[in-house]
Amino acid sequence: MAIQNRNHPIGVFDSGLGGLTVVKALQRYLPHEHIVYFGDTARVPYGTKSSAAIIRFSKENVRILMRHDVKMVVVACNSSSSYALNALKREFKLPITGVIDAGVRRAVSTTRNKVIGIVATPATIASGAYQRKIKALNSSLKVICQACPLFVPLAEEGWFRHKATQLIATDYLATIRRSRADTVVLGCTHYPLLKPIFKRILGRHVTLIDSAEEVALEVRDFLDRIDNDRLSSTKGRIAFLVSDMPSHFSRTAARFLGYKIRNVKKVK
Repeated sequence: MAIQNRNHPIGVFDSGLGGLTVVKALQRYLPHEHIVYFGDTARVPYGTKSSAAIIRFSKENVRILMRHDVKMVVVACNSSSSYALNALKREFKLPITGVIDAGVRRAVSTTRNKVIGIVATPATIASGAYQRKIKALNSSLKVICQACPLFVPLAEEGWFRHKATQLIATDYLATIRRSRADTVVLGCTHYPLLKPIFKRILGRHVTLIDSAEEVALEVRDFLDRIDNDRLSSTKGRIAFLVSDMPSHFSRTAARFLGYKIRNVKKVK
């Protein structure tokens, strides 16, 4: 699909702050691109919502980003990518990509013992999206899934190394650990912040697939294919939009991005 205006920003949305891990990766690989980020902080988390609600929220989020003339949309939410991506692509006439496919391809190409673990929100696990896509690429692979509903609020609270997070993660990851999976997909954009705990529990021999990193690389490749000379050497700008609690978002975002942000705007 063609880009109408190559200098327009990339739109990114998530249910809350987790999509900022995608923003951070986009900044690393596409430092000259402008970005508009929308966090639906009034309705976080999506991972415990119905599929109908997730689809409705996702459509509303794309409409908000389109008001800012984005040239494409990155669905930086695994629950939305699981349930709403096809509906979004049918309804909106601009390039839209989710965070599942890129992570799946990396996991399938990485595993050595043919056992892949998936940790994600209940909605993402229930959708079966990861299981179907992995099996479509290689039907001989074994997929072990674990829903982890508490990881999103723990990450949003900034409890990345807290003892409570360690205890909860030890319980959640027990099945994955017993399966001897050598590759584990972090099926939620909040989860990369918990990598140190995952590595401690699963062991350093297990490869963690960061969907935020993979989708950023995919976006770079897509934009390079259609327009390799689209921007100047100036640093890209980022606008932050939320549906609630902009001051809390500003404070917590620094934990995700590694730097402080200002001018977070609340939108309806």
